[in-house]
Amino acid sequence: MFENRQLTPRLEELRTQIRAYAVDFGLDFFEVIYELVDYDEMNMIASYGGFPTRYPHWRFGMQFEELQKSYSYGLSKIYELVINNDPCYAYLMRSNPEVDQKLVMSHVYGHSDFFKNNYWFSKTNRKMVDEMANHAVRVRRHIDKYGLDEVEQFIDVCLSLENLVDPHAPYFGEHKTSSEESREEQRLAATGTKFRTKPYMEEFVNPPQVLAAEKEVRLKELDREERFPAKPQRDVLTFLINHAPLRHWQRDVLEIIRDEAYYFAPQGMTKIMNEGWASFWHSKIMTTKALDSTEIIDYADHHSGTMGTRPGVLNPYKVGIELFRDIEERWNTGRFGPEYDACDDYSKRQSWDLKLGLGREKIFEVRKIYNDITFIDEYLTPEFCNQSQLFTYKFDRHAGNYVIDSREFKSIKEKLLDSLSNMGRPVINVDDGNFKNRGDLHMTHQYQGVPLKLDYARATLENIHKIWSRGVHLETEVDGKRKLLSYNGSRHEEKVLG
Repeated sequence: MFENRQLTPRLEELRTQIRAYAVDFGLDFFEVIYELVDYDEMNMIASYGGFPTRYPHWRFGMQFEELQKSYSYGLSKIYELVINNDPCYAYLMRSNPEVDQKLVMSHVYGHSDFFKNNYWFSKTNRKMVDEMANHAVRVRRHIDKYGLDEVEQFIDVCLSLENLVDPHAPYFGEHKTSSEESREEQRLAATGTKFRTKPYMEEFVNPPQVLAAEKEVRLKELDREERFPAKPQRDVLTFLINHAPLRHWQRDVLEIIRDEAYYFAPQGMTKIMNEGWASFWHSKIMTTKALDSTEIIDYADHHSGTMGTRPGVLNPYKVGIELFRDIEERWNTGRFGPEYDACDDYSKRQSWDLKLGLGREKIFEVRKIYNDITFIDEYLTPEFCNQSQLFTYKFDRHAGNYVIDSREFKSIKEKLLDSLSNMGRPVINVDDGNFKNRGDLHMTHQYQGVPLKLDYARATLENIHKIWSRGVHLETEVDGKRKLLSYNGSRHEEKVLG
């Protein structure tokens, strides 16, 4: 992507070695193209989400400034950046020492293996580098035709709504509504159930009043199916693309934002697994194959920095790598299944070892089919929580700070799963595009114990209104009461529902 960014002969030699080690361990990855960049180029690529050919927008410049200052002040440093593509693109910082370059290459091959084989990435565009460039061309054409300010302001609106998609839609299909012609044909063909009989028995076997009642029931069913939309739709962006009164270029921009949101969604759904898998393999490759004796201290320092934790923050690298290690050990020793679960002898459980040797096979299986929620739900154990010293916490108003709330396994697991549900974002469904028969848009927040931030909700309603052009309403729960938040283009309203 950049000119004259090829690897040096020494780094190319290391790349060949690391690649061979990864293959020996059984990793199956997209080929990786490495590019050597300076820190400012690395920050620029990172600010664009890994795609330097992305469409222009002020948000990317803001992120670049933040990364530049953070790096200059020594607050943070980007060690690796890899793109889910075929082939994968990965970037190495020119100023990194050799041990870091080896660590990053090992880590990247783990990511590439995960991208290629994990089911939740199977529906992503494997030529997204080219697609991002096409998106940029389309946006620039709109800018040339309609002006930078107008296009950029509309992109601002779209980006504020980019999370309102259904991350599961690519895997389970989308609901398709029937056409107007098809629905009208069904209405004309609607009849009661008639039984075959002799003509003289017709009035008794198929009473007209019964047939009329059954026809009325069928027509009511068709009316319900014609609800707009027929079923609640979680993919708000797709609904807006299909039904909002947008100009052609606005619909094109919203489609671009939607497509990119779906491309990035699996990364949010598998953050713990993806980083844990890559960390597992960089640790394995470095400590058993690639590490020179003179590099041990530096490697241990940098690896521990990545795995470090601090109060109140969940480190996906640490949780992921330790869970994969725990799974490998459990399936090597046979610490799973009904017999092990039924054992209540602590000392026997501690020394349990059936010498099955199934650990490596099992973690490759887990890598293939799980996402973070199913991963945690299936493989988090009380023993793992105790060893990792996990706990839940809450804010104590009297003490004025956060305190430990519980060390119970059930509470820890529930908190983790709640935080991972929909990547920690609220679930919003469109359930009526003609609310109160006046063309308003009605949405419902699936309340899961965590209330919406009302300032965010109101701002979201304002931006949806800019696209829908009519009143927008959001039903949610506030302080134990069902409420309807509404915005008509000039003022907000809040109504308690009965």
